[in-house]
Amino acid sequence: MFRKILIANRGEIACRVITAARDMGVRAVAVYSDPDRDARHVSLADEARRIGPAAARDSYLNAEAILAAARDTGAEAIHPGYGFLSENADFAAACSRVGVVFIGPTPGVIAAMGDKSAAKRLMEKAGVPLVPGYHGKNQDAAFLKKEADRIGYPALIKASAGGGGKGMRIVQDGDGFAAALESAKREAKSAFGDDRVLVEKYLERPRHIEVQVFGDTHGNVVYLFERDCSVQRRHQKVLEEAPAPGLTGRQRREMGEAAVAAAKSVKYTGAGTVEFIAAQDGAFYFMEMNTRLQVEHPVTEMITGLDLVKWQLAVAAGEPLPLKQQDLVFRGHAIEARIYAENPAKGFLPSTGTLRHLREPEAIAFHIPPAGMPAAVRIDSGVRQGDAITPHYDPMIAKLIVWGEDRAIALGRMQAALAAYEIVGVSSNVEFLARTIASKAFSTADLDTHLIERCRAELFPADAAAGDEELAAAAFAELLAEEAQSAAKAKVSGDPHSPWDRVDGWRLNLGSHHELVFTDGGRSHSVALHFTAAGLRFSAGDREYTLAGSDEDGVLRVMLGDASFRIRAVRDGLDWHLFRDGIHHVLTLRSVQTSPAPDAIIGTLAAPMPGKVLQVLVQPGAAVAKGAPLVILEAMKMEHTIAAPHDGRVAEIHFKAGEQVNEGEELLRLER
Repeated sequence: MFRKILIANRGEIACRVITAARDMGVRAVAVYSDPDRDARHVSLADEARRIGPAAARDSYLNAEAILAAARDTGAEAIHPGYGFLSENADFAAACSRVGVVFIGPTPGVIAAMGDKSAAKRLMEKAGVPLVPGYHGKNQDAAFLKKEADRIGYPALIKASAGGGGKGMRIVQDGDGFAAALESAKREAKSAFGDDRVLVEKYLERPRHIEVQVFGDTHGNVVYLFERDCSVQRRHQKVLEEAPAPGLTGRQRREMGEAAVAAAKSVKYTGAGTVEFIAAQDGAFYFMEMNTRLQVEHPVTEMITGLDLVKWQLAVAAGEPLPLKQQDLVFRGHAIEARIYAENPAKGFLPSTGTLRHLREPEAIAFHIPPAGMPAAVRIDSGVRQGDAITPHYDPMIAKLIVWGEDRAIALGRMQAALAAYEIVGVSSNVEFLARTIASKAFSTADLDTHLIERCRAELFPADAAAGDEELAAAAFAELLAEEAQSAAKAKVSGDPHSPWDRVDGWRLNLGSHHELVFTDGGRSHSVALHFTAAGLRFSAGDREYTLAGSDEDGVLRVMLGDASFRIRAVRDGLDWHLFRDGIHHVLTLRSVQTSPAPDAIIGTLAAPMPGKVLQVLVQPGAAVAKGAPLVILEAMKMEHTIAAPHDGRVAEIHFKAGEQVNEGEELLRLER
């Protein structure tokens, strides 16, 4: 076994590998970019090395800097995690040249499987079923259009050299092919440095099912069952579960054996995933092979009781696989939810900022239980409260994984765990995930890759206004905050016991009240706290209640009239974040003299986040209709199209292609 390894990655996967290595008595070296100097993976590692500035191309994609860090620290092997250099054949070859073990398959296998067109030709020879399509080298736009016409629509354009939904477009008819091809190639070039694509028939209501395979240097290959990853947004996974619901034993075996045949055909070593697209009738077709550990590997670990990272290290060190196929079994059901800093209501737009408050459900983090004794809840995270989610990297906050004796129990545990998640400082998808888990389609395992769009009305309800209970809690929290501030001020004054420093509403002859105004998603709420001899009274509109409560470790126990409830109130500037039973309300405090602020930008189009302008699709003076695409912005490795919010004329354009923009900067001005 290795004495020391280097992890060429960041975030939760770096933390995951470091913990597994430590359990095996292997020292771990972290690498970091400038924004990650104080990141969690750096603090967990035995030692760390800086590899460059923020941009990934200058740090986590800088092979020379990473190899230099391995040399300087005496690391014998490099674990690439996933993303970045994990499927880069040139990097794997460079490791070999300098005498460092690459913890993954050989460079030749990475290259063969990384080229999706070449991979499909190999799979065809191995007898693995394929979706009808064109997987050749001809990249002429007219030729590809002709192939799509031959295959039939809807068709799928897909980057040959990558994954994660980047460089992928669904085309409904021939009229939209040229624009979709150009966009897919551009995004593929940006993400992978390679703009080659393939064209396939797009299956209606497909499921995305993948099989975990493992090979060693002794010729052994096994499959560790399958995962259903059908719930996706923008072709990226949102929820994953194992085993795949509804598969029969025969289907599971056939899919597993096909995955093993695929791996054996290229003499695969290490952890890999063979991804299939499956029809509702159970027919399945090879889609691609990922030559690395997958983000969703924990659900496989939860049902098998195995540590796949430890298997990776052992195989890379030359050891045989610890189990044969006949020894592998699974128990129960596991579900993983990816907690992202993003706004689902705004097209899952990534969100940046500081995690001012982060409270996770109780979990056994990074614990792989003995076989047959899975932990109920696990959290894999690379961030802590106070850390920043920056525009430089993927906005994942954590992976929440639950296990249950069956799928129904796992669903219940996931709902409870999501209800306990609290995040302040960035937008998050926590409530969206809870709605998805509770949706009729997901709870009944009616799965396909269009589930989110199919259930849009259920998953994207209208924003609910705060009720009297939330308003009372915010008012009570504000009163407690004022009392604490007054007490702190009195303590350092010349007369700490002065009654004039109190905010209890005492008056000599008249009653007193505090009048507060909160805004909630553009709505305004006026409330009042009345200090009376009988106690505190709360009024909102024409409704009035008695109000009492207490603060227990940040959780308010509030009595409003005859009702009692618990709610956590977290202050962030003028905002009160209220968490109750999995629902997150934000109430912004305004003075009674100040009306709610108008939208920050009216009649303009602003960058929703920091990024680079890829294309400006209009000219000054152009008349455009509502919904017309105006600017294509690249941010967090994805393309975002900025569309016209209303009919109008383009008055000014403030940026050109290639320029960087900050969040909130006006891209252009549109006059009605």
